[in-house]
Amino acid sequence: MKKYLPWIIGLAIVAAFIAILPFSVTIVPIAEVEAQQRSEAFDPVAYVDGIWESQILPIVEEKAVDLAAILSQFEVDEKGFATKEQLTAIAEENGLITVGEAHVYLVKGEGVVTAIDSESRTGTLTMQLVGYDGPITVKLYIGPRIPSDETAVRDAVGFINFGDFRDQTEYGKVGAELNKRVASTVLSELDLSALEGKRIAFTGAMGIRTFNLINIDVSTITLVPIQVEVLE
Repeated sequence: MKKYLPWIIGLAIVAAFIAILPFSVTIVPIAEVEAQQRSEAFDPVAYVDGIWESQILPIVEEKAVDLAAILSQFEVDEKGFATKEQLTAIAEENGLITVGEAHVYLVKGEGVVTAIDSESRTGTLTMQLVGYDGPITVKLYIGPRIPSDETAVRDAVGFINFGDFRDQTEYGKVGAELNKRVASTVLSELDLSALEGKRIAFTGAMGIRTFNLINIDVSTITLVPIQVEVLE
């Protein structure tokens, strides 16, 4: 018996070690813990509160380009398509921002409201853009929601960069919160029932996604409004 005692004791120790494995402590690097805490603590509402009036609105006032002038440069075929090469050249010529495979614009203009679609949750109004008589239809989101994949405001202002955030989740939350801010501060003040036929002045953001396409459908351009004023 004494001969096998060391083996018995050894097996008992191994068995005890295996039993406590599920409760063993995992050592996590401090940097990883801090990053996780930052992510959990990130507040997109507070972030947008801190930039909406102090940075976004002044930048829009300063950098918005005339939408009618931009669209007048688009050479559109009978199906409403323009070439990626042409759109890229226009963006570069006007100092506009390219994010990934999309051109984003801060724009301004005036238009007469010709139709309102308020049945959809992502409703739009259609307007005849003053100073533009081309084939492109111009619309403006009127909510109550703005599409979740619409990030034109975030991307067009030029200072909200992916590298400033921990991950895509935080970056995405900023885009979503900016859209909510548009809905709550801009669109909520519009009387949609009395808007058709009225002339409005606006500033806004728009994005044209090009991706790997050669020809881009620009038959309809839909803006995310940042400021809207009913003129008459």
